[in-house]
Amino acid sequence: MMPQRESLVVIDFGSQYSRLITRRVRENQVYCEIIQHTSSWEEVSKLNPKGIILSGGPASVYDEDAPLAPAWVYDCGLPVLGICYGMQVMAHQLGGKVAPSNSREYGHSVVNQNGAGEPLFYGLPTSIPVWMSHADSITELPPGFTSKAYTDNAPVAMIKNDNNLLGIQFHPEVVHTPDGTKIINNFLHKICDFKKLWTSENFISETISNIKAQVGNGKVICALSGGVDSTVAATLVHKAIGDQLTCIFVNNGLMRKEEPERIQNTFAKYLNVNLIFSESSNRFITALKGVTDPEQKRKIIGTEFINVFDEEATRLGEVNFLTQGTLYPDVIESKTSDNTVSATIKTHHNVGGLPEHMKLELVEPLRYLFKDEVRKVGIELGLPEEMVNRQPFPGPGLAIRIMGEVTEEKLDILKAADWIVMDEIKNNNLYNDLWQSFAVLTGSKSVGVTGDFRTYGHVVAIRAVSSDDAMTADWARLPYEVLANISNRISNEVPNVNRVVFDITSKPPGTIEWE
Repeated sequence: MMPQRESLVVIDFGSQYSRLITRRVRENQVYCEIIQHTSSWEEVSKLNPKGIILSGGPASVYDEDAPLAPAWVYDCGLPVLGICYGMQVMAHQLGGKVAPSNSREYGHSVVNQNGAGEPLFYGLPTSIPVWMSHADSITELPPGFTSKAYTDNAPVAMIKNDNNLLGIQFHPEVVHTPDGTKIINNFLHKICDFKKLWTSENFISETISNIKAQVGNGKVICALSGGVDSTVAATLVHKAIGDQLTCIFVNNGLMRKEEPERIQNTFAKYLNVNLIFSESSNRFITALKGVTDPEQKRKIIGTEFINVFDEEATRLGEVNFLTQGTLYPDVIESKTSDNTVSATIKTHHNVGGLPEHMKLELVEPLRYLFKDEVRKVGIELGLPEEMVNRQPFPGPGLAIRIMGEVTEEKLDILKAADWIVMDEIKNNNLYNDLWQSFAVLTGSKSVGVTGDFRTYGHVVAIRAVSSDDAMTADWARLPYEVLANISNRISNEVPNVNRVVFDITSKPPGTIEWE
């Protein structure tokens, strides 16, 4: 039996780095969740916390509406680490003073310890390069606290009292603090005394047990896309309840060359689940006829998918549960959405909009995992690398990589071009280094020359990006030789294409997909 899960909680004060703190903690094999500064101890205690981190944030503690830590943070007796704004919150609430700095610090700095033997800095030199980002400083320590470190511009760069309340002015979670991982590790294991329980093996054991308890003898359906999230989710559910699970794969005709066949063969070989294959290509392509607006494409595809999924599920008779591959970033965003005003960049395609008559209870085994953790679980489950490390593919498929109307002819051109891109990327061992790599049919045409003849053909764009989570992305610096091979092959092997261009736009300002 798995030991009771221990947790560290990160209280989010609006920092851009809160997710990164959580990831760093989990990398040290400690389970971690982000909570709001309004969370009650009754909610938090259910997580079995053994430590707390107060995140950074854009506010100043002396502002009228500045977010502060709830009283239970200081009353619960757990070790607390305040980072940047989190340290200032601690000082402010416990009787110290915080004021605007004479010299703001944004960027690289050096923290110098006041003496040695501080557990947070165990194994580190007395001077540590760090990343600073603050405009306020502690001008008066709270009662019972001492200053443990300083920088040239911050006389108080670390504070501590005898009750394991600690604060640091710098950011250990970013790569710009070279020893930041060691500092976080010291807090977790030398100060909070965590055990290393957050492992893929323990997660799988606990999750299978939870699924069995939730589902009982009920029937479950899962929409399989072939992506890592739905694949790992389906595998966990299948291990828990076996043939009570039925997976539904909808071929919308908008997938890459030979992909539906590969997905079917792979699932048959490795998962051996009940799988319904719905051949619906004509239905989707007919529905898209004459449509050029990207948002309308997405909505049509989403609606058709829901209708097909509903029809296939209805044929199964009584179904009680729906498995979804929801990940932790989705959960975080849903919890903070009430305080966030965001423009709709593009509609996301999933099964979240199922008809009201399908009153199914959700089974979300990946609800508290990041994408990299999902992949680790997939490996632990014995899934093949081709499944686990598959690059993300959008739900609307190639329809949003064809600018303008989607036609059979354009799909054939794009599938052929995309096949060449993937072939060259894999042949040059670049696939696992990239978040995504693909071809786009731009909707433009250009004049060219083939032999002695003038041509007027399609323009294909190559898109390749690197990213950790798709929230931001940078265009990949592919070797010139690879780009040359891709261009030469597409121009020669794909009919009606005479020009290839390379997209060097990062996200932001662009998105990864073109539509």
